[in-house]
Amino acid sequence: MKRPELISRILISVVIFGAIGTPLYFWSRTPLIHARVAENGGWNPNVIHANAGRPLTLHLTSDDVVHGFAVGQMDMQSVEVPPGKVADVTLTFDRPGTYTFFCTRWCGLNHWRMRGTIEVGGSTSDPSTGSGQPPTPASPPLYVSLGLDIDAPHDAPGIPESRPSAISGQQLAGDLLVDRSVDHYRSHSPYQVFGEWDASSLTGSQRWDVVAYLWRSNTTSESLANGQRLYAQNCAACHGGNGAGNGVFADRIAADFGTAMPGANNGRPADFTDAKRLLGASPALLQGKILRGGMGTGMPSWGPIFTQAQIWDLVAYLYSFQFTYQR
Repeated sequence: MKRPELISRILISVVIFGAIGTPLYFWSRTPLIHARVAENGGWNPNVIHANAGRPLTLHLTSDDVVHGFAVGQMDMQSVEVPPGKVADVTLTFDRPGTYTFFCTRWCGLNHWRMRGTIEVGGSTSDPSTGSGQPPTPASPPLYVSLGLDIDAPHDAPGIPESRPSAISGQQLAGDLLVDRSVDHYRSHSPYQVFGEWDASSLTGSQRWDVVAYLWRSNTTSESLANGQRLYAQNCAACHGGNGAGNGVFADRIAADFGTAMPGANNGRPADFTDAKRLLGASPALLQGKILRGGMGTGMPSWGPIFTQAQIWDLVAYLYSFQFTYQR
């Protein structure tokens, strides 16, 4: 073989190897992530490493049913992960830290256990990771600041005879000296606020209408719509679309947790149509339940998943199972 021909073949081989090998190299940098229902292993691998300020491309596939992928507290659309196919998603993290990724499609009883972490390294002094200043320390959740025992019973001693109406309450609230601030709303249960006007000229039914109005005035239509969407996606399978604790997985949860926690609603998911239960709970207490989850129950911790704004939207929506907000 002549020397020029040999050199040509070597060059062609290098080009072909580079064309094939380069994508394989970068694919190997981010391995294929398999999704299985939680009972069969969940995400594998379930710990991923990345660097702040640098794009991270993930390749996802399912080994059984359709799953979804999203990262908690990030503004991103969930990615559908169908079985037998590969879905790609590219993420960039502004700051170092530990981020939780999770399944967004109800795939089984232990769907909520399908979580993993992305360990993001790097320095906040790196210009590519943001302002160069360390993140501001997070303030404690409101339920912690208020010293609430979110596991203690909190039933309301009294409940309305009929469903309170925010519209009727708006017409009555003008003549009352009521605290309409968000701080007062979040730190008090509806029953506590109801008891603030014992000496008023209003009937009990009218006072409950005013409470409904105050609760409605501390949220917006957009927040309620967002809360409803979050509830449908993350809560309805256990608590039921109507909030009555009768979701498709409610019986299984009761069977798994009823014996271990006989005093906690017999292990069943909370019933938000139970007026004593919900009207005795402050927004701060519900915030704590969502953030931390239920100890020894099937209620998971949503703190790594939801932003603070999303939690307050969800809390506001839960009260709509007790109050009528519109005609």
